[in-house]
Amino acid sequence: MAYYARIEEGVVTNVIVADKDFIDAQEGTWVETTKRTNGGVHENGERHLRKNFAGTGYLYDETRDAFYTPKPFESWILNDTTCLWDAPVAYPDDGKFYNWDESKTSWIETS
Repeated sequence: MAYYARIEEGVVTNVIVADKDFIDAQEGTWVETTKRTNGGVHENGERHLRKNFAGTGYLYDETRDAFYTPKPFESWILNDTTCLWDAPVAYPDDGKFYNWDESKTSWIETS
């Protein structure tokens, strides 16, 4: 058994657990995905396929052979190595909590 994502026009519409034989009998495009994978690395530290575990609404890029979330903010850039979105300004490393303010393209401390 493995996880499979159904892809329609580049968008994940469903993620299920199934046997390969079951998937092969289904119509449409199904792509295997690996749970507990983020930024191309599995939680056990090994590099893993398709960069990120697929979720409904995620995008599947056939050229990159990767799953990633829709772009969260216009100014953010997709990291080609991890297929995670990077803010144009690094998140502050001071132990405080911040939210992204797109209008200022900066992190704003939360209270």
